[in-house]
Amino acid sequence: MYHFEKMNKKLLGEQIEEELLNYIRQEPMEIGQRIPNEFELAEKFGVGRSTIREAVKGLVSKGILEVRRGSGTYVIRTSTLDSDPLGLSGLQDKYKLALELFDVRLMLEPEIASRAAEYATEEELIQLKQLCDETEQTYLEGKNHIPKDIEFHTCIAKCSKNRVVETLIPLINTAVMTFANLTYRLLMQETIETHRAIVNSIIDRDPVGAECAMVMHLTYNRQALVRQLQEHKQEKQ
Repeated sequence: MYHFEKMNKKLLGEQIEEELLNYIRQEPMEIGQRIPNEFELAEKFGVGRSTIREAVKGLVSKGILEVRRGSGTYVIRTSTLDSDPLGLSGLQDKYKLALELFDVRLMLEPEIASRAAEYATEEELIQLKQLCDETEQTYLEGKNHIPKDIEFHTCIAKCSKNRVVETLIPLINTAVMTFANLTYRLLMQETIETHRAIVNSIIDRDPVGAECAMVMHLTYNRQALVRQLQEHKQEKQ
């Protein structure tokens, strides 16, 4: 059971809404899957059913859940519209989507990291190192690392000083979130080490090193995703 500090009803509802979304992502629950009923969720999170209804209503408004009268409440997305402006989370085959996103990431992010090593300001280098540290810390503490991971990759994109690349940040963010929702903490150590290698190369103003470190980071992730997809297929047989 989850435990929450006593607070006013509005703040508690917002907190439970966030935890319910984390639960959906970390389970993970697939698109079209029905979530537990109000009673089960109230017991799980240790709050009243009215708070659960408020949290569900919030996720319905964000396009995450859909209430089907007489049937239950179902997952229709795993990302909010704000975090998924491209609408890709609505695609059913998440593994296929994740692999296609990796194709695009491999085309873009190594070169973006290389340019970041050339053009990042001193202030941005400090910020990038801080984000790397914070992402690592959330990982090690067992907390939800996805938001910090997204901030980290967004910072690298902005360091490239290419205005067109900045318009592609939502695509990179969607790719990071899609992968993380499928694998979550599967590659904790590899992620920590390759993130650090990327940052060190950018700080050292080493474009080739930054490019290679990003390729290594994405390769580890893609290989893990392929292995997980194979296991997923075997389970269905």
